[in-house]
Amino acid sequence: MFFHMELFEKLTILTDGAKYDAACTSSGVDRPGKTIMAGCCHSFSADGRCVTLLKVLMSNNCIYDCKYCVNKVSSDEQRATFTPEELAELTIQFYRRNYIEGLFLSSGVFKNPDYTMELMIDALAILRHRHNFWGYIHAKAIPGASPILIHRLGLLADRLSVNIEMPSEKSLTLLAPNKTKESILAPMRQIKTELAENNHALMSYKNAPTFASAGQATQMIIGATEDTDYKIISLASALYQKYDMKRVFYSAYIPVVENNLLPAVASPPPLLREHRLYQADFLMRQYEFTSDEILSAETPTLNPYLDPKCNWAINNMQFFPMDVNKASLRDLLRIPGVGPTSARKIVIARREGRLGLEELRRIGVVLKRAKYFILTKDNPAGMRLDKDLTVRALIDPKIFTFGTQQLSLFDDLPTIPALPKGEVVSINEAVEEAVLCLASGL
Repeated sequence: MFFHMELFEKLTILTDGAKYDAACTSSGVDRPGKTIMAGCCHSFSADGRCVTLLKVLMSNNCIYDCKYCVNKVSSDEQRATFTPEELAELTIQFYRRNYIEGLFLSSGVFKNPDYTMELMIDALAILRHRHNFWGYIHAKAIPGASPILIHRLGLLADRLSVNIEMPSEKSLTLLAPNKTKESILAPMRQIKTELAENNHALMSYKNAPTFASAGQATQMIIGATEDTDYKIISLASALYQKYDMKRVFYSAYIPVVENNLLPAVASPPPLLREHRLYQADFLMRQYEFTSDEILSAETPTLNPYLDPKCNWAINNMQFFPMDVNKASLRDLLRIPGVGPTSARKIVIARREGRLGLEELRRIGVVLKRAKYFILTKDNPAGMRLDKDLTVRALIDPKIFTFGTQQLSLFDDLPTIPALPKGEVVSINEAVEEAVLCLASGL
């Protein structure tokens, strides 16, 4: 082993404390042939590469008492704190052994925000300048830290993030009384401003230092409060527009601590809801949907039986069937089963002649969903099903039981709310529930 057992114990504690942070694609990676897996996660670098990161806390000591957090000051947890030298040495040793390609660094608030940030900055400075490590680094800025420390951290990290935590100020005050809306938004504004200034500087000066080249991200916890899906995606939309966010991550509330202000510990994590929110987020970021198109104050809940895009199409049947040989790029993106890449390919391919179902299949259109909403060369009249029949057609009849596992963002199969273990539902019952959701505005 290339480090002392005391350091290994710190690593175990501080990687375990970081596992609830959702601002990575996955965690708990287990690679065959590797000896140390704790704290590994996947993320994406500024150029789109998927990279494996060491996901760890600088410290799980925290002066705050956020009701939902396992590291809160009142929690009876084993505590540990890395020195900057220890964290830098661990990271570079993992990197040299090809376990990781970068670092995801967060921390509890140890002593005060500025002290914590100084520890993080010192660790990254040792990595960058002493060890000459220029791999990908994602660092969490601490709300309440001074602007100069935010600036210094951004010069060392590829991506910065500030957790917004809760979907509303009321929820934040209730569950995280030591944090304020302004202490979270202030560093977001600073990061946005510095990113814009840095882009200008890089265009003007060849050797200008780079500030957080991969932009900024944030995370909010869902399911710990009564905030609606509409409130959540409206907030996410505002964050994308006002702060130039690269990503908003949604973390299903996991009951790791008991508190009378939180949902019952027996409640399962709302993983299906998290999945639907990510799908809605994709629509806003990649499909030119607005939050008000996906949900509204009158219909504030995402349909659990249909993905948000299919749900929108079902509720806007007046736009369908749509002629793929005439529709604009923006309109093509509204068709279920058509993504940004396939929409652009359609626009290019139809210059050579009218497209039929086989051409669309080769382009990459998911016809099992799209065929109910389109007109093509070989199907000029379309299927023209009514709303209820279209819902029935969209639900896969091969699925009869539903578990509680995390669902893939790119799974073509329809997703159904988790049922108690062992309970079975017929496809007819699922269809009726889906139709009922639509009829009731869910």
